[in-house]
Amino acid sequence: MSRVLLFILSVVVALGVARPASADLTAFVGTTPSPSSRTARGAALGLSLAIVGFEAEYSDTSEDGDGPGLQSTMFNLVVQTPFAISRLQFYGTLGGGMYRERLAGHRDTGFGSNFGAGVKISLVGPIRARIDYRTFRLGDDSTERTPHRVYAGLNIAF
Repeated sequence: MSRVLLFILSVVVALGVARPASADLTAFVGTTPSPSSRTARGAALGLSLAIVGFEAEYSDTSEDGDGPGLQSTMFNLVVQTPFAISRLQFYGTLGGGMYRERLAGHRDTGFGSNFGAGVKISLVGPIRARIDYRTFRLGDDSTERTPHRVYAGLNIAF
């Protein structure tokens, strides 16, 4: 079989199994457990092209006496299973963006990165539950350089 014919056949097969892009929106609440447990809230908007996708996420972690508050806006690459397996769709994320940390009189704003993993659990129709774990890497002047966050959220696909 010639290379041209093999290329054409590959393109036809790829187009035949390709899915249209889909999007989803998540509202979440969780915790940033170290150095003290603080509430985190936020939202994420994602666009998926089957296995690879992109996500924009805003999160706000409350400040308390021991732990800093953290606001972040991150843009992530998402790699996920192309479809749910037994109602579960697993994913991993990697990205970066801006953060603002605050504790008492200290303020730090800069560029940070994050990586994490999670699962979207099909509930009814386009509605899913989402469970996520993230590790952040903040700048040298931050009081907490590698905060972690765990959250649960409600996700709707459209």
